[in-house]
Amino acid sequence: MSELPDNDKSLDRFDIAILKILQQDSSVSNVVLAGKINLSPPACLRRVERLKQNGFITRHVAILNPQALKAGLVVMIGVVLDRSTPETFNDFEDAVRNIRGCMECHMVSGEFDYIMLIRTADNQSFNKLHAEQLLFLPGVRQIRSFIGLREVFSTTQIPL
Repeated sequence: MSELPDNDKSLDRFDIAILKILQQDSSVSNVVLAGKINLSPPACLRRVERLKQNGFITRHVAILNPQALKAGLVVMIGVVLDRSTPETFNDFEDAVRNIRGCMECHMVSGEFDYIMLIRTADNQSFNKLHAEQLLFLPGVRQIRSFIGLREVFSTTQIPL
């Protein structure tokens, strides 16, 4: 059966096929998508809408070329905070959202409290960002920067 109730949050083979295709190209038309998974376009559209409503699809984006946009340098930054309190975490997390070029920030276990991923044009622009913004993040005791030398691979696709 190709139809599932709207409130069913389980994934069947059609849902997984839809998600795999949309991860590769979210601009594919519903008619083409339906054809690729052997469903009628209306049934396919209902499934895509249900996947959105149930939180499996959160948004559609364009993946941009960082080099063309002068953001080719990748820097991973390990951050150690001076205290482990809810206020320190909140202050840091609020401030880090305003760092230009910060693509990701994750609270982690281990040596660091946070790992950040920043994209910028080059070493000079990173040095400026470091001196003007990173050094002034609240609650920071230590920052360790790791500059990417070569991208081996990068993906936005979650294995299904």
